[in-house]
Amino acid sequence: MNSKEKGDRGEKIAAEYLTEKGYTIIERNFRSKWGEIDIVAVKADSLSFIEVKSWNKYSDSELEYSINRGKKDRIIKTAKVFLNRNPLYYKKRPAFDVIYLGEKDGQIRHIESAFRGEEI
Repeated sequence: MNSKEKGDRGEKIAAEYLTEKGYTIIERNFRSKWGEIDIVAVKADSLSFIEVKSWNKYSDSELEYSINRGKKDRIIKTAKVFLNRNPLYYKKRPAFDVIYLGEKDGQIRHIESAFRGEEI
């Protein structure tokens, strides 16, 4: 399985997980010139911008380092583009989540509000 197929599979699993948890998926693979957001979803008063990562090379204690400052900045900039194109979501509270999928054990780890986007 190549990396795109693996990424698509991981995003599908994450979207199913989120739906089971009461989220409504608005968009997958939203792109801007800054980058891509894997999943955009709504739950109650939150608008979640979700990065999905499959891992087998990180230990649990290292997962938080798998998304660096540059990646966070690109996600935040792309979230701004999403909001500019979809103003009906302005009243929702933005959240930046990360979902890690364990390749070996199938474990799903959802970190809500994994990082902040104060400038949104």
